[in-house]
Amino acid sequence: MHSSHHCGRFTWRRCISLGGVVRNLSRLLIAAAVLVAFGSAPAHADADALWRIVHDQCVPHLKTRDDPAPCAIVNEDSGFALLKDIDGPAQYLLIPTERITGIESPALLAPDATDYFAEAWRARPLVEQRLGRDVPREWMGLAVNSEFARSQNQLHIHIDCLRADVQDALTRHAADIGPAWTPFPELLAGDPYSAITVAGEDLGAVNPFRLLADGVPGARTDMGRRTLVVAGAVLGDGGPGFIVLAGLVDPTTGDTGGGEAVQDHQVCAAPMAGK
Repeated sequence: MHSSHHCGRFTWRRCISLGGVVRNLSRLLIAAAVLVAFGSAPAHADADALWRIVHDQCVPHLKTRDDPAPCAIVNEDSGFALLKDIDGPAQYLLIPTERITGIESPALLAPDATDYFAEAWRARPLVEQRLGRDVPREWMGLAVNSEFARSQNQLHIHIDCLRADVQDALTRHAADIGPAWTPFPELLAGDPYSAITVAGEDLGAVNPFRLLADGVPGARTDMGRRTLVVAGAVLGDGGPGFIVLAGLVDPTTGDTGGGEAVQDHQVCAAPMAGK
């Protein structure tokens, strides 16, 4: 380790079958419906911008200058970078340093896959540093959009505060959710979700991508239409944990699978931790 920017395992606060044809046709029809309902990304949008920043700038700059700028951190051991997003005062993105297109990538479900959500949770002090204060765990959220809601073709996890109304709903219903997937009792940012709780101060051995793929019927073969949110929580027994939320693209209702909508990238209404 040469600097606080180059981290290994660290403490964050310190530093073709018929079935295949049918599935493919189904995905094409869904994509067409999404484009009709929601439109496409702006013509000027560069879907590979994040990948080029990490691959062409952050990683080489770490190797040649011992400085991963414009990224805040590049973790070569676990294979990810942390980059301040241009949207909002405190939002960060966790981006793999290998080519992983998005939530639909089989690489995320491999036995030896990096738990990117766990790493993103450890990175929340970067958000707090930008805000100039500690943020209670139940106000912090991580989000991955569906392939139909994202603008970039490189996996990225949004790290930021939750919207106040979303945080309120999660707090009110924390005792209603348990260690099995169940429909969340109300809409969050206007969309329906399924929810499950995970106990513990950190995510430990729990990989939310696998939790979704293995626990929600049909998800493993249809991950691209899914969105995942991991929110810090104080559970019904008073202990620390997480509420994991899974959404599904539905053009008929206007749901693009954009879990990022539960976050507030402009104003973090969270009180100071401990208050």
